[in-house]
Amino acid sequence: MPGSKEIRTKIKSVQNTRKITKAMEMVAASKMRKAQERMRAARPYGEKIRNVAAHISHANPEYRHPFLVARDTVKKVGIIIITTDKGLCGGLNTNVQRLALTKLKEWESEGESFEVCCIGNKGLGFMQRLGANIVSHVTQMGDRPQMEKLIGAIKVMLDGYTTDRFDRLMIFYTKFINTMKQEPVLEQLLPLSGEKLGAPEGAWDYIYEPEAKVVLDQVLMRYVEAIIFQALSENMASEQSARMVAMKSASDNAGNVIDELTLIYNKTRQAAITKELSEIVGGAAAV
Repeated sequence: MPGSKEIRTKIKSVQNTRKITKAMEMVAASKMRKAQERMRAARPYGEKIRNVAAHISHANPEYRHPFLVARDTVKKVGIIIITTDKGLCGGLNTNVQRLALTKLKEWESEGESFEVCCIGNKGLGFMQRLGANIVSHVTQMGDRPQMEKLIGAIKVMLDGYTTDRFDRLMIFYTKFINTMKQEPVLEQLLPLSGEKLGAPEGAWDYIYEPEAKVVLDQVLMRYVEAIIFQALSENMASEQSARMVAMKSASDNAGNVIDELTLIYNKTRQAAITKELSEIVGGAAAV
């Protein structure tokens, strides 16, 4: 059994750890509220750009944008995987990486190859360990999603689809359900399906200036960028929620460890006192 000094040292160490996890829990709770506000603030724009894209894509049947045309065969897949830059957020990254790994193995078994865009340091490291073909990446995004940092990596993937470098573009991210629940999801970005855009109510007609191709190119590009931006916002809100829950669990576990160590310390001290008393009584009896 360890001595009293060793147990006191361990108790002090766990207490210091609990202070850190408690502070991180409070910081994550503050950041979580802000992340949720940003996520909800981005939703109206995403809904409006979806409606506009749906109306425009249905209103001009003579021009079909490449984003709307499904390929006959799929030989190569483009992948965007969104993870966090930092850890200490429970199984958030592990769950989305496990989903991505399952799908990658499935696509490989069907003879499909893939190119990867990584948003977040954890996903980048994961794909590097897998030996995947990483064509673009973005790290150190901070606590607030910024479109100017994303635009370059996103354009590489959109250009890859437009130039037939791959036939389908998928995105992996963690969807925010509530504070206690976040789930990894896989969505198809390109080609855009009718279910994704939604069917407009009634047929709208437009006068295009300068021409339909230019307008559709801009609108659908902004639409895809809005989807990715919203996915990143959802992932950041999920990150802070998962970190707050993980740090609360760590603080609670540290409290349980301190209670157990304190009990052991008291037993050890009592045993030492009893031993000393026994020695004194034994010595007195011998005299």
